[in-house]
Amino acid sequence: MPGSTPMAVVEADDALWQEYRDLTVRSYGHRVEDVTRLREHGDARVAVRDGRVIGGGLVLAVPQFFGGRPVLGACLAGGCIAPEARGSRLWSTLLEERLRPLKEQGAVLATAWTASTGYGHRMGWAAPSLVYSWTVPTEELRGITDGCGFDIVHGADDQDREQQQKLAGDWNGPWQRPSWWPSWQQAEHPGMTHYRFALPGRAPDGLLAIAFDRDRADDRRLVVHDFWAATAAAATAMLGFLGRHHSRIPTVMFQRTALPPVPLLQNHLRRAGAARVTSWHPWMLRILDAAEAVRRRGWPDDLDLTLPLTLRTDDDNPSAPLLLRIASGAGDLTPHSGKQHELALSTRQFAHWYAGGYRTPAAALLDGVHGEPRSVAQLVRATADREPWMPEYF
Repeated sequence: MPGSTPMAVVEADDALWQEYRDLTVRSYGHRVEDVTRLREHGDARVAVRDGRVIGGGLVLAVPQFFGGRPVLGACLAGGCIAPEARGSRLWSTLLEERLRPLKEQGAVLATAWTASTGYGHRMGWAAPSLVYSWTVPTEELRGITDGCGFDIVHGADDQDREQQQKLAGDWNGPWQRPSWWPSWQQAEHPGMTHYRFALPGRAPDGLLAIAFDRDRADDRRLVVHDFWAATAAAATAMLGFLGRHHSRIPTVMFQRTALPPVPLLQNHLRRAGAARVTSWHPWMLRILDAAEAVRRRGWPDDLDLTLPLTLRTDDDNPSAPLLLRIASGAGDLTPHSGKQHELALSTRQFAHWYAGGYRTPAAALLDGVHGEPRSVAQLVRATADREPWMPEYF
């Protein structure tokens, strides 16, 4: 916008935030309820130019599990730029200013759901895993009985939430869900119902959250929002329970974040091609402080690793030499005076590796991680003990 004053990013008061809420309707094409519901839980910033709000968003300070430990992250939500202000390279400035307060509070990661993966890649963000929703005929799940013997109890309690957090640590990416998570989700999905699955006299091995809505043909369907299973038997019991709805509900949809990235659903289907899959835009991860992110992350107790490496923000700007050391379940990344650098990674590749997104050395090498295959294999093994999964959509 020629001749305009520079953009300023400021903390939003009520009046500015109301103006931003109106902007989100123009930008998204519909009202974004989370802009209101999540404001009290996050840092709200708006971009102002010529006395008008032209962008903004929320950032939530939420720990995420990596390597079994919670690492404080800055989770971006409800952000946008006014349509008339796009194309002026304002987003990167707004993004950095939104992240700055959370970095000052100790966040070493940043996470977002976005369709702009190419733009994110150029800024050092990685998409650690593909994201799908799965829709299956309810009849396909009918009669699954291998998980019989579980008591099914309606409702959720504090013990269930503790079990969910324990299971979340088995993956890379899940939130350490804050106290406001249940009420927020209930407001998002008013009809959501919780069930727990436990063998008699034992703590729950399975936690399920479901709701009902309608598909494009206006048929009723069952939507799975949470699917947490500690054992294969519990997962089987949960799938069988969903199949009991077959007489009135034609389909079950596992929403884009509901199903863990394992083949448990496909292996229970009776017909090839019974499941319909829909690809969604992925969650993306950026490392804000590489050394602190390595220090705070969990690592396998039996891993003993020392690797010299360099990080680069782009092809022309490598970091100073660094030394990655992991031993006895602890890791650090420190300056290194040696001249030999066994590995070279971009900041995006580092984030992908950090989340366990490289399942094999071949995948890392094909993605452009530079180094001897033996060193790349050592690097991949350090984070391959847990798969990336983001079950929280925000």
